[in-house]
Amino acid sequence: MSPIPLSYTDIAADITSKIDSGEYQAGAKLPSYTQLADLYSVSFSTAARAVALLRDRGVVVGSPGRGVFVADPSS
Repeated sequence: MSPIPLSYTDIAADITSKIDSGEYQAGAKLPSYTQLADLYSVSFSTAARAVALLRDRGVVVGSPGRGVFVADPSS
């Protein structure tokens, strides 16, 4: 039996913990949606929802055509 896939909230929490631990620092580019989907073994849309949640929380910022970056907490 295969494991239950992570939810978008689980993925957002994991990315947040990686930011908090310094694995992803302020200004660092996150992996693409496709790369995140592969990394967490989820669909593209689940990865996109996780990033959207982080964007709504102000944890990351998107730059059209460039990618998604960790927000600078001091700004």
